[in-house]
Amino acid sequence: MHSKARRLLQNLRGRPLFTSQGPASLMDQSERYCFNPVLKWNPQVEEYFIKAYGAEHFARISTALTRPSCYSCIRVNTLKSTTDAVIEKLHAIAEEAGLGESTGDMSLLGTHTVVDSDKPPQQNGSLTNANGDKCPEGQYKKVLGSFGGDTVDPKRECLPSSLISKSNIPGLDYVVFIRGSGPHDIDYGYAFDKPPKEVIVSRKCAEAVLRGAQVYVPGAMACSAHVEKGDVVAVSVAVEQPCPDDTWNVNMTRGTVLQGIQIDPLYNERNGMYIGQGIAMMSRAGIFRASEGVAVDMKNRVYRLPSFNDVLRGEIFLQNLPSVVTAHALAPGGKTTAIAILMKDEGEIVAADRSHNKVLDIQKLAAELGLNCITTYKLDALKSVCKSHELSAAITSNSGDSFKSDATNQNSSTVESQTEKVQADDIAGLRMRDVCNVNVKNEKSRESTYASRAELRKSMRRMRNGPGRNQCKGTRVENSKGFLPHSFDRVLLDAPCSALGLRPRLFSGEETIESLRNHAKYQRRMFDQAVQLVRPGGVIVYSTCTINPGENEALVRYALDTYKFLSLVPQHPRVGGPGLVGSFEYSDGYIEEWLKPGEEELVQRFDPSAPLDTIGFFIAKFVVNKET
Repeated sequence: MHSKARRLLQNLRGRPLFTSQGPASLMDQSERYCFNPVLKWNPQVEEYFIKAYGAEHFARISTALTRPSCYSCIRVNTLKSTTDAVIEKLHAIAEEAGLGESTGDMSLLGTHTVVDSDKPPQQNGSLTNANGDKCPEGQYKKVLGSFGGDTVDPKRECLPSSLISKSNIPGLDYVVFIRGSGPHDIDYGYAFDKPPKEVIVSRKCAEAVLRGAQVYVPGAMACSAHVEKGDVVAVSVAVEQPCPDDTWNVNMTRGTVLQGIQIDPLYNERNGMYIGQGIAMMSRAGIFRASEGVAVDMKNRVYRLPSFNDVLRGEIFLQNLPSVVTAHALAPGGKTTAIAILMKDEGEIVAADRSHNKVLDIQKLAAELGLNCITTYKLDALKSVCKSHELSAAITSNSGDSFKSDATNQNSSTVESQTEKVQADDIAGLRMRDVCNVNVKNEKSRESTYASRAELRKSMRRMRNGPGRNQCKGTRVENSKGFLPHSFDRVLLDAPCSALGLRPRLFSGEETIESLRNHAKYQRRMFDQAVQLVRPGGVIVYSTCTINPGENEALVRYALDTYKFLSLVPQHPRVGGPGLVGSFEYSDGYIEEWLKPGEEELVQRFDPSAPLDTIGFFIAKFVVNKET
C-alpha cells in the first residue's frame, strides 16, 4: 500500500497540478495575446513555391499574406464626381469623425465611430519593407519607390503619405488612397488567474475584421460565460486544423462556452491569433440566438483601416490597385464598371458569369454607379463560343462578315469572373477607331436608318423589365448560348483561380499540388475559348489573384506555344513587377514551363511582400496577329 503511494507521488512529482499558475505563465501572456499568425502550407506546395521564389522570399510572402495592406484604394466614379471633390468630401467625413491627419484613431468612416484605444497608437503609421523591417512614415516614399531595387522609380512613389491622397500613377488620377495603420499592440487586460472575456470568430470573419469590418452574429463561434451587452471582450480566431481523415476543420461546436483555460477549444492554437478588442452588442445568449446583427463592435484593432459602408454611395468604389490597373489593360464586378467608366458609359459591355447571384451583383453595382452600357448574361465561360447554327435563328442569317460588323457595334464585352470580353478605348491612348474597322461613334450617319441588333436587344430588355436598378432587372437574369468566333475586338479572361494572392489570409492548408494543377488545367480550357472570340488585331488580357506561377506564367507559356499568332505586348501603366522565368519538374516527371528570358518584363506580377503592399496579382496582355 505504502509502495503504491510512493510510486504515485513519484509520478506526480514535477508535474503542475494546475494548467496556469506561477510567474512564468503570466509572462507568457504577451506572446499569447497578440497577432502573430503563421500560414501553414501543404509540404509539397511549400516546396513548389520555394523553388519558384526562394526560401527567404517565400517566407516574406507568407508573412505579408497574413496582414492587410497598409492602405485602402478607392476608385472615383468620374461620371458622377471628380477626384478632388471626393477627396474634399472624405476629408470632411474624417474631420467629423475626429481623425484629422492621424491614423492612430482610424475609425469606421461609414459610421463615424471613433476608436477608443487603451494604449497610445503609433502616430507615424508604419510600413514593412522587403526585409520585414518597419519603416517610419517619413520613409514611405523612399521604400515605395525602390520596389525591390536600389534605384528609386518615381512611378512607385504612389502610396499615401497623408491620410487621404490622390494617386500619382500616370493614368490613375481617379484613384484615391486612404492610409491605415498597424500592427498595434493591444492591452487585453489580462490579470493573473483572470483571463479577459473572449469571443472566438471564424477565420473568414476574422479576415473581414482585419480589413475594417465589424464582428457580425454569423461569424461568432464561441464566447466566454456571463458575457453581457456592453462588456469589453477580446476577439480571437478559430483557424482550421488538420484532421485524421486529411481534411481541415475547426472542430468546434458553435456556441461553445469558453472558460479561459487550456481545456478550451483550440486554446494553444489561438496563441498569437488575437485581432482586437471590442464591445459586446449582445449578451452571450443573444449572440447565438440572433440570426443577424453586430455581435461585437470593434473598438481597438490590431490593424486600423477605414470602412466605406454607405460612404459616398455611387461616387466611389472600393477596389484593390491591381484590379484598377487591369481595367486599363482591359477588365468582374468592379472591373466591369471600371471599364464602363473609362468608356464614359458609351457603347455596350456584355458581362457574363455562370453564377446567377454574381450577375445580379454586377447589375446592382452598375445601377448604383449610374451605368447604362452594361448588358449581363448568365453563361459558363467554357461554353462562350457557340456554333454558327446555334445563333442563326436568334441573330442573323447573314454572312460572317455582316455579323462582324454588328458585333463591332458593341464597344465592349466582358465575361465577368470567368471570361471578360472587352471592346473599349485603349487606355494607352489608341481609341477603338484606330484599331477596329467599324466604330459606333463613326456610324452616326447610319443611326437614323439602321439600329444594330445589339441596340435592339438592349431596348427590348429595357421595355420588358422597365426602369429600375440598371434597367433591370429585379431578379431577372438572361441566359446566353455563347457567341460566334471572332465576335469581339477585346477579351478579358479574369479567370477563377486558387486566390492565393488575396490578403489578409489566415489559412492556406487546403491547397495541394493536385488542386493547383487542376486550377491551371481549367484556366487553359477557358483560354482556349477566349482566344476563339477575338478577331485578328484584337487583344486578350489574362488576370488572376494568385501567387501560383502554374496559373500565371505557365498559362502564358501555354498560350504562346499553342497559339503561334499570339504575342505578349507591353502594358500601360506598368505598376507591377516582372514575371518568373524558369520551370518546375513535378514528382511525376511533368515539367511546368514558365516565362523565357526577355518575356518577364511584358507581364505584371504584383508581389504582396513588395513595398507596393498590394494583393498577389498577375496580368498578361496578348495581341492577336493574323493566322498564317
